[in-house]
Amino acid sequence: MNAVGIDVSKGKSMVTILRPFGEIVLKPFEVKHTSSEINALISRIKTLEGESRIVMEATGRYYEPMAHWLSQSGLFVSVVNPKLIKDFSVNSLRKVKSDKADAVKIARYTLDNWHDLDQYTPMDDIRNQLKLMNRQFHFYSKEKTASKNNLIALLDQTFPGCNTFFDSPARDDGHQKWVDFSETYWHVDCVRTMSLSAFTEHYRKWCKRKGYLFQAHKPEEIYTAVQDIIPVLPKNDLTKMLVKQAVEQLNATSKVVEELRSQMNEMASLLPEYAVVMSMKGVGPSLGPQIMAEIGDVTRFTHRGALTAFAGVDPGVNASGSYTQKSVSTSKHGSPLLRKALFQVMDSLIKTSPDDDPVYAFMNKKRAEGKPYYVYMTAGANKFLRIYYGRVREYLSSLPDTK
Repeated sequence: MNAVGIDVSKGKSMVTILRPFGEIVLKPFEVKHTSSEINALISRIKTLEGESRIVMEATGRYYEPMAHWLSQSGLFVSVVNPKLIKDFSVNSLRKVKSDKADAVKIARYTLDNWHDLDQYTPMDDIRNQLKLMNRQFHFYSKEKTASKNNLIALLDQTFPGCNTFFDSPARDDGHQKWVDFSETYWHVDCVRTMSLSAFTEHYRKWCKRKGYLFQAHKPEEIYTAVQDIIPVLPKNDLTKMLVKQAVEQLNATSKVVEELRSQMNEMASLLPEYAVVMSMKGVGPSLGPQIMAEIGDVTRFTHRGALTAFAGVDPGVNASGSYTQKSVSTSKHGSPLLRKALFQVMDSLIKTSPDDDPVYAFMNKKRAEGKPYYVYMTAGANKFLRIYYGRVREYLSSLPDTK
């Protein structure tokens, strides 16, 4: 029984190996995250007599190279929540915090929890990739919002209201009709210097070339609207360049967002719980993968309350002695991206009003009681996660050797 404790940090790890009754196999030593040093560690572990189990904390993304490489070599690897290690008692009055001390603490935790350790599997790689893609998705979504606001600010000076002519959603390639329209008709005078019939024909050909639906009433609607618009910037080459640059930036970012959205759904479909999650009301091919990415393996949560606490939608508690505060705000700890996705699901439920859905029924009851927006939305998110936990965990438990 060889307990390998690894304290992971950026680019390197501290490793120690212990056996029961305090026997030290190898004192803490440093391993850089290079193929040569990790392979040397693998060889070292494989030469030990008896079974070896490796434990490390899920620290950001730093642990992933070590976990993946060691697992691929056939060794037993377990990645645990850092809080479990933090709360693990070593029966010492001294508070020591160092990489070496942490590696020893992890090794001792390994020995004490030997039979309860969950093995890191290839499915964890999928979950890690999905989470990374979700973080990139939200990064580029913010970039898209900034680019959109920048373009609208420019159009407010060349073609005010241009962005309100069309409300069609983004296509699979990220393009939106109003954005492409503003690239061609970047200034109000691009429209009103033509006659209505000339603009109608020009717009019809533009729709055909760009692959957009031509609506016969739209040219006259636009032409009439532009007659009283007063632009701030002149119609010249510099203004044209600024608008076209802004359009190109927005289209490029939008394309990345839509590609990530599609790829996330494709990757999420490889996870066993995909069909269960997608069957829940309010969840679609965009929000479903986002929620799955942030929750990860639901079996890592010991009970429903642990999941709602992770999402930060659990009710707060303020009690001391005989005093208990009746209304306490939620913790808002945990993943803000998960909370955001959950609120979007709640918003979808409110818009679609599925009467047969228990989450909507519960949330609607809170609304009828006069609860504030944030209260009933949070209550709905809490209810959703509890149902999610029960359904997904039950399904996963029915699948042998699946995480």
